[in-house]
Amino acid sequence: MIFRISFAFLCIFCVLLFALALFAAINYPGQKIVYAVFTVALNALLILGFTKDKIFFDTFIGIFFWLGYWLKLSVRVAFMGGEFQEPVGNFNGTGAAFDHALIVTTCGVAALLIAGLVRRRYFFSYADAAVRARHESTFAFYKRYRKPVLVLFFALFAAVGITNVIFGIYQRGSIPRTFLPFGLNGVYTWLLLFGMASVSAVILDCEFRIKNNPYLVSVMSLLECFVSNVSMLSRGMVLNGGSLMIGLADNAKKRFVRLSLSYKLVIPVIFAVLFIASVFVVNHVRVALFFTYPYGNASVDVHPEKATVSPGEAAGSDRTAADARVPNTSPHANSVPRRDLNSVKLTKKSFIYTVNTIWVLLIDRWVGIEGAMAVSSYPHLGWDLWKRAWKEKFSNYGTSMFDLTFIRSPYLESDMLKHHFVSVPGILAFFYYPGSFSFLFISMFLLGLLAAGIEFIIYKLSGANLILCSLLSQVVAYRYAHFGYAPAHSYLLFGSVFLSVIIIYTVNRSLPYLNRKQG
Repeated sequence: MIFRISFAFLCIFCVLLFALALFAAINYPGQKIVYAVFTVALNALLILGFTKDKIFFDTFIGIFFWLGYWLKLSVRVAFMGGEFQEPVGNFNGTGAAFDHALIVTTCGVAALLIAGLVRRRYFFSYADAAVRARHESTFAFYKRYRKPVLVLFFALFAAVGITNVIFGIYQRGSIPRTFLPFGLNGVYTWLLLFGMASVSAVILDCEFRIKNNPYLVSVMSLLECFVSNVSMLSRGMVLNGGSLMIGLADNAKKRFVRLSLSYKLVIPVIFAVLFIASVFVVNHVRVALFFTYPYGNASVDVHPEKATVSPGEAAGSDRTAADARVPNTSPHANSVPRRDLNSVKLTKKSFIYTVNTIWVLLIDRWVGIEGAMAVSSYPHLGWDLWKRAWKEKFSNYGTSMFDLTFIRSPYLESDMLKHHFVSVPGILAFFYYPGSFSFLFISMFLLGLLAAGIEFIIYKLSGANLILCSLLSQVVAYRYAHFGYAPAHSYLLFGSVFLSVIIIYTVNRSLPYLNRKQG
């Protein structure tokens, strides 16, 4: 029954995909062969992320790139005359400009595809996941103290979420209202982004060794995603929640765990309900916080999820913020007249805002093709630009070098003393800063192998916890997709990923020693 339903959905998806590609090809202003190769490359990347020998990085980078590059461009070209929501800098919309942007994208994607094929052939896959040694000490401890562990975990994510709302320690698009001593702001950020979700992954892995359909822990893990994202004012619950669900499904498949039909239906429905609720709650708060921007209304806040873990400034730009200040001419920002929203209650404003941002969340939220357009059309690409980009530093104020150099950013009209939004080019566009296709290809190839190496380390240190591998590989893929702001500080994120697995590994190694001492 489930197989037939899945097959039917797959057939419908393929038909819709083919129809969209056909409409886009007809309306594409450049050479059709360029769009055709671009389409094949992006869809191949997506498909390879769901094949037998894939790793989780393949799955998530395929999803992020397919959404940010192929789907966005195809929809915009097929039905919107090639007009884009996000600024595209010097991109002039000619066929040659489209071709250049798509060739840049295809070059980077081809490198990732080849890196994935090399990894499959010579390096690492999950074929032996079912027989790998697991964290037996952690499982024994969890099995013995299951109820206290679950109570403490619930108390932890509730306390972190509530205190973050009260004190504003880390919220997307906002300057921190509270600075804690001893680097605790960083601890809060790590816990909210994926620290507590990592605990969920460990608990889920243990729980599936006790029972096949752990409703309580599955719902609790999704509730953690809901609480953390709402407290961060983020609509990105689908990221951690989705990666946990994908890891859970792969774990069940590779370890021959039989999931009941009711579990397969109930848990996704709860996930969907919590995600929709998180979007409405966050939008309600954003209308109150972000409604006072010049030249716009509540909808001016298009992509605050692009704000990085640690806010920063645009350093070394050849344009100042004052020079670059322009009205927000985004069609989305002007979709609801300010005077109309001012005349209604906050709840109705948030509902209108949510309705007007549905398209943004589905199509335009994902970083991708606009960055490739802006960078490929920039007239001063070169190694000096590349070196300057690596010098960009973090700050609590200002915006990004990309905002100030490549595009006419609407974020420059926000109150930078209260809010912090940045635009990013994405990793493909960033590695084309020197203007070299060979450099882009080699860099993306090596970055693909690097991501596989990171996932292999996670797999080894986590006791072959496939749910945790899925979660943290999504974090790595998301960073790749949103790369380009203060790039030299990426070690903080990757360091946090390794910190998570090292803590899990150390706890497992320490538990037998602690048990002997207590005995």
